[in-house]
Amino acid sequence: QIASEEKVALLGRAPSSSNSTVPLGIEAFSPQLLVEAKQADALKLLWGVGGIYVSFLYYGSLQEDVFLYESSNGDGSKFKQAWFLQVLESLANVIIGFLGRKFVGGTADIPQKMFFISGVTQVCAKACTSLSLANGLSFPVATLAKSGKMAPVMLGSLLLGGARYSLREYLQVIAIIGGTALVSMDKPKHGVSSPSTAIGLFFISLSLAMDGITGGVQKRLKSEMARANKSPLPYDFMFFTNCYMMITATLVAAVLGEFTSGIEYISTNPDILYLIIKFSICSAVGQSFIFYTISHFDPLVCSTATTTRKIFSVLLSIFLKGHSLSVQGWSGICLACSGIISEITPKSGTTRNCQKEAHQA
Repeated sequence: QIASEEKVALLGRAPSSSNSTVPLGIEAFSPQLLVEAKQADALKLLWGVGGIYVSFLYYGSLQEDVFLYESSNGDGSKFKQAWFLQVLESLANVIIGFLGRKFVGGTADIPQKMFFISGVTQVCAKACTSLSLANGLSFPVATLAKSGKMAPVMLGSLLLGGARYSLREYLQVIAIIGGTALVSMDKPKHGVSSPSTAIGLFFISLSLAMDGITGGVQKRLKSEMARANKSPLPYDFMFFTNCYMMITATLVAAVLGEFTSGIEYISTNPDILYLIIKFSICSAVGQSFIFYTISHFDPLVCSTATTTRKIFSVLLSIFLKGHSLSVQGWSGICLACSGIISEITPKSGTTRNCQKEAHQA
């Protein structure tokens, strides 16, 4: 709302304590200006939240398509080069982050140590999520499981001592974990389960563990920036974090030989290249929309958008990708979604949570 408030202030109005604008004087044109300011805010909200929904809903659909894709050469092989995929996705984010710092602005001389650690843990979490999909875990189960990322954070804090959580937070985590378990144990109507599901569950659990580590790293990053008297801007986070994510993914992909196998798979199946390119672009554009929404509106708006889009991602996957669920599966979906929706409450640190969503989408 910054731009709207500045516009109204210049025309003889000032923002009130409730983030709305009130007239300082009686002018004949004031009601019209107030309407124009509200319309401008509505368009910004539609642009920001709409961008988050479109980008990340399509992002999730493309991610599932990449790992469901079967080779056109007749052998039925699938794309499994998760680290190679992370290189390409991080590269797209680095490019957008660089352009953002150049044209929107960036902070000079930022300490890099915690950005490096955060980039390593985040790319490991994202790669493990992709590996879970590559090893047979369904997209709805993976998405619901990732929504319970607060669980490892809570567990670590409780084991180390000194942490306290409300009953609502405990119930929220229990609902998400319990719902995810019901969906993952649900038997398809044809009665055949994937033999790789156990491996997929292992990787998604590992991804959650990395999320827990990332949460602690980001707290230290915030403290380190405060000690250095630095205030990184959104595109600073996007650029530096993804730089280290790309470097890490490049090293791992090189060691595992995924550059060779990934390029070979793409050359044999050129159609998947377009899926990967669109997937990477959606990731970068989605992060930009998150930062745009944070900068113009209350963080709760961003938190609501990023939280509810997970539910729609799950539902779209079920209806569009042909997933079959029994009553048990749908009960698990409802239980997990109730836990996800409970996240939408005003609380401190919401801005940080939105920025974390931007990095971990």
